[in-house]
Amino acid sequence: MNDAALDTQPDAGEAVPSPAGAGTRIFKGSLFRVREGRAWAFTEEPPPPPPTEVRRPARVAQVLARAHHLQAAIDRGDYADRADAARQLGFTRARITQILDLLQLAPDLQERVLDLEAVDGVEPLSERGLRRVVQQERWDDQRDAWTWG
Repeated sequence: MNDAALDTQPDAGEAVPSPAGAGTRIFKGSLFRVREGRAWAFTEEPPPPPPTEVRRPARVAQVLARAHHLQAAIDRGDYADRADAARQLGFTRARITQILDLLQLAPDLQERVLDLEAVDGVEPLSERGLRRVVQQERWDDQRDAWTWG
């Protein structure tokens, strides 16, 4: 081939004249869609990989663990009663009651709650939803309430 023929070959990413008609261009190469403010743009640079997901214990799991620690402290005599614990910890008596009522949950459900994780800040279960389950007095009813969500 001569040098003139080599100069007419398009580089990667260059527009190639299309047999479809005038005004139509075909690009060879890779383009990636990226955000620029509110608009979308195209670039030849690949986007960065997505961040790894952040996992942490769910809030309800933390509250249930706090309930176990609080009850153990009351049993040891660190606090005279729930009201004393509320005064020393800066909670209301109602909040201490809410926390300690989670201990009425069936043991197998407590294990499930303690194993829950929040992924990227999304909580799998709210404390209010868990309290609805705890309101059931029988453990069988709690399991049914857990299943129905």
